[in-house]
Amino acid sequence: MTFLEPDRLWLLVAVALLIVLYVAAQRRRRRYAVRFAALPLLERVAPRGPGWRRHAPAVAFLLMAMALVTGFARPEAEVRVPREEATIVVALDVSTSMRAQDVSPNRFEVAREAARAFVDLLPQQFNIGIVAFAQTVKVAVPPTTDRVLIDQALDDLTLAGGTAIGDAITSSVKSIRPVTEGDASRRGKKLPPARVVLLSDGGNSAGSPIEAGIATAVGAAIPVSTIAYGTPEGVVPLQGRILRVPVDEEALAQIATETGGVAYKAASKDELKEVYADLGSSIGYRTERREVTSWFIGFGLLAALLAAAGSLAWFSRLP
Repeated sequence: MTFLEPDRLWLLVAVALLIVLYVAAQRRRRRYAVRFAALPLLERVAPRGPGWRRHAPAVAFLLMAMALVTGFARPEAEVRVPREEATIVVALDVSTSMRAQDVSPNRFEVAREAARAFVDLLPQQFNIGIVAFAQTVKVAVPPTTDRVLIDQALDDLTLAGGTAIGDAITSSVKSIRPVTEGDASRRGKKLPPARVVLLSDGGNSAGSPIEAGIATAVGAAIPVSTIAYGTPEGVVPLQGRILRVPVDEEALAQIATETGGVAYKAASKDELKEVYADLGSSIGYRTERREVTSWFIGFGLLAALLAAAGSLAWFSRLP
């Protein structure tokens, strides 16, 4: 935390002086009481004191003073604030390997539902697109704020053979460009944030190489965050035999690293939910420095009210 007016913090010296004076007054009061009565007699005849309640209003008052002085110095802190706009494309692998049941009921069903929950985490004004890819790529729904269309697109996804990751990145980036460029020109602003979130369980087996998709994303300055989903033990039945479908984490990590995104690994339904929650937090919000004087003013007012309430309740007077 930093302060716009740090010189004002010297007023905390006055608060420290008040603390010293209060402690001295309490000691002087105790010595005065002992001076006029023997301790055993005093304990028998004197009514039971208020104990800690005697000091509670004073402590609340001092906390109020410290909070108000700190607020007077105009503190600044890193604050997380929601973004006003962004475009996110979720690219989902719908290849046959997503039928693997190493995640119950299978990778595909869990991934689809988790993607739906991820979309719900994002602010309503964000443009969200869905891209499905197997041997070929389909832009299921271009970036839009219409959540009904997005839900329908997720419901309509079906599995097919092959995995065209390079083409999926290229198609995702191209679907983002018209939206971000249109928003920027219409508002006279710089391009709003954009991100591709790609979930897959395998290596590139169709279409253009991964490097081509990476080049497209880098050229458009659009980060691609990847989720390697599934376990090394994944298998699927294919034409009467069992085919191993382990996750290709290295290829997906390469995409994230070279495009400026983040690479995640998820081997269960719960882990996938955590990944999407982290993505939603990082995409939907930004961190910026803001003055937080109101935090300390509010705390100071609360401490003042507690001091007044405690003093009235226990001693029938204001501090």
